Amino acid sequence: MELAQVRLLVSDFAACYRFYADVLGLKPQSGATGGPYEKFSPHTGSAGIALQDRSMMAGVLAEAGDTATGHRSLVVLRVDDLDAYCAGITARGATLLHGPAPMTDRMRVAHLKDPEGNLVELQEWLLLRG
Repeated sequence: MELAQVRLLVSDFAACYRFYADVLGLKPQSGATGGPYEKFSPHTGSAGIALQDRSMMAGVLAEAGDTATGHRSLVVLRVDDLDAYCAGITARGATLLHGPAPMTDRMRVAHLKDPEGNLVELQEWLLLRG
């Protein structure tokens, strides 16, 4: 078994597309800015995040059309230099909710939300710095 992706159901596909591509800097697979589906990948590693228009999925599972409430997901991205990455994404319109700050003696983190309210955690692993 292989984890192919984590998929987020979204109502405002275009806003979320811009956030993951233009603000976070993830690479879109096809450039389908209008949806109803797009996969995004970091520049390294094999994990991916995909967006799917909520109304499309509601055609398969009716309950998927319900309005999302609360925090249903936490997307975690590891970066090499948290301070520099946060400076770049805030310059491109991101609003940090927390951090950059230590979470443990091995990790620093920052948190923000995408346009649908999904939480995004940015991690810098201090042990990898040597």
